Amino acid sequence: MNEATPETVDLDLSLCDKEPIRTPGSIQPHGFLLSLTKELLLLQASENLSTLTGIDAASAIGQPLAAVIGADNGAQLARHVAQAEIGQRPVFLCHITLANQGQFNVLAHYYDSALLLEFEAIPTAGTSDLRQLYRRVSDFLLKLNEAATVEEMSRLACQEIRAITGFGRVMAYQFDADGHGQVLAECRDEAYHSYLGQRFPASDIPRQARELYMLNRIRLIQDANYTPARLVPPLNPITGAPNDLSFASLRSVSPIHLQYMRNMGTLASMSVSLMVKGKLWGLISCHHATPCAVPFDNRTACEQLGQILAMCIAAREDADELTFRLDVRRVMVSMLAGLTQSADFTDNITAVFPQLLHFARAGGAAVLFDDRLLTYGDAPAEADIRALVGWLDLNSHEDLFHTDHLAGVYAPGAALTANASGVMAMPISRIHKHYLLWFRPEVVHTIDWAGSPYDKPAGGSQAAQLSPRQSFAAWRETIHGTSAPWHSGEIEMALEFRSALIGIALERAEQMAELAEELGRANKELEAFSYSVSHDLRAPLRHIVGFSDLLLDAAGNDSLDKRQRFLKNIKDSARLAGKLVDDLLSFSQMGRAALRPTSFPMRDMVNSCMDKLSIDMRGRDIHWDIGELPTMRADPNFLQLALYNLMSNAVKFTGQKDKAEIRISASENDAEWIVSVADNGAGFNMDYVHKLFGVFQRLHRMEDFQGTGIGLANVRRIIERHGGRVWAESRPGEGATFSFSIPKEPQS
Repeated sequence: MNEATPETVDLDLSLCDKEPIRTPGSIQPHGFLLSLTKELLLLQASENLSTLTGIDAASAIGQPLAAVIGADNGAQLARHVAQAEIGQRPVFLCHITLANQGQFNVLAHYYDSALLLEFEAIPTAGTSDLRQLYRRVSDFLLKLNEAATVEEMSRLACQEIRAITGFGRVMAYQFDADGHGQVLAECRDEAYHSYLGQRFPASDIPRQARELYMLNRIRLIQDANYTPARLVPPLNPITGAPNDLSFASLRSVSPIHLQYMRNMGTLASMSVSLMVKGKLWGLISCHHATPCAVPFDNRTACEQLGQILAMCIAAREDADELTFRLDVRRVMVSMLAGLTQSADFTDNITAVFPQLLHFARAGGAAVLFDDRLLTYGDAPAEADIRALVGWLDLNSHEDLFHTDHLAGVYAPGAALTANASGVMAMPISRIHKHYLLWFRPEVVHTIDWAGSPYDKPAGGSQAAQLSPRQSFAAWRETIHGTSAPWHSGEIEMALEFRSALIGIALERAEQMAELAEELGRANKELEAFSYSVSHDLRAPLRHIVGFSDLLLDAAGNDSLDKRQRFLKNIKDSARLAGKLVDDLLSFSQMGRAALRPTSFPMRDMVNSCMDKLSIDMRGRDIHWDIGELPTMRADPNFLQLALYNLMSNAVKFTGQKDKAEIRISASENDAEWIVSVADNGAGFNMDYVHKLFGVFQRLHRMEDFQGTGIGLANVRRIIERHGGRVWAESRPGEGATFSFSIPKEPQS
């Protein structure tokens, strides 16, 4: 609680948080302090040195340590100082005996360029045997394993610390987000008032006092009525500034804090800091109605108990947090599965509204998509939701807005407390007014304070104002207008849910873009179909009609050979028309049939294609150069059709060569296989390569090379269905090379 300087000068209580509590310039008088150089020459001494050793503090300055505590004690301490690893935190050196003054524990630490030795009087009674302390710590560990809750673990710690120290009341409390301390557990003598379940306001412990609790994990005040022993001289001769006594066990405390203790009916106190994950989680606070000395060994055992309790609290909180997050994540996964059921996102949201409420432990939810508003559960009226979203649009620029006291940040929220005291809202789009909101109702609750946190004495003497409040009697406060607070796990999961929603929206956008691309490609293909019907398909039909007319006109007049030639032309034209129809159907099916990828040797596929081409190669001089081909994964039926088209083209366009050469090779990179079919045939002009893979696109005359112009279009469609690409390189009269790639990890 409050700590500041011990000086009895005028105090400005409004500056309590700025008091130099680390440099009080004095110590508690149940021991004495010496500041020394590394050579063990005295720089400073507490003024009570004369009381405990008979040597005046001022006259001791500059003297060697042995001159103050005796030659034997001085030599013993010099050995311990040389052997010990002394840093900023105090370490126990030994205990010594001073003539007629009893025994002292000696603690040492370096600070402010000086060695600080604290000599703490050992009480004649109350010191526990170390073996007994070890047994208590061991028993405490065993009991903690059986404790089911943090409250139960804290109660066990209070019992053990009270047994070790003899304090009349020991309580453990946890700080909330606002810094208030809630008493979770207590162990007390029946004569002491109970604070169990009550709350101490954050103002009882100023910011800098909390920082000291984090640095110095245990703090003892033996007697709140003590008279401080000042340091002589008051400034450190090395630094020229007051000594920083942050880690000194004997450090004096503020008269404000001492008055606070007296107002509470406490003359002795001890606190043990509970540090969880680097933060001050809470305190174990010990009170006694009369002065109470706690030996160093006992305090060390209490500090260890506090550290063990803090570790167990951290483990229990981690386990509870993990369980909570797993539950929330399970609900989130279920929601995301439901949000992908159909193409209409708002319909999907409606279907998962119950999970949405469970996900955020909310009473109501709402989804706003431009002008469309959907609500579920106990939600505010439509006009109120739209007004709130309008305010959020102007005032909230984060990915997630949340509050458990809406009226505190949004004035019209005072009228919504019944069902929207708490709100969590996320924008799904920064361009459009798309929001997802959760609402929590008002939870009227009471807080039992250990004295009113708002009770500050007005006027009167300075002594009457030393404490921000003088009463610690139970005082109940009723809280209105707030909801259950949003859990950090809920907030993090909500942000993750938002990212997933945006991912779904982006995936839908990509699907729409792909659909638009497919539609564009289909339109082009439709244009080609239309052209085919109007031109390519009509040409053989015109031939059939024309030659049929000639045949009829020549009936009975022309020779048999001429009539047979007419019939042959009619037959060829009909066959070409049929081939065109078959190729059109095949091309159409390429876009609809499902791929069934499997692994196969490419060389076997090449051999199969060569067998099918044997009739076309009959009587031809064709040299095949087949390179080393891989085993790849693709749909073998589709890929064989693509490869057959390329090899058939190579055979066809080398038809005017006396000796045809066709080479099939393969290469690879990290992501894909590349297969090439090269020939020494007619080739083509690269200026028209963009037309090469279109439907019914031919770069040569029909009279020179027969074909429907659909083969390469089929190749392109098959390869693109596999996620690959196709391309060609050529020069007129110098042959052509057609290549395609197949990903090593094929698309599903």
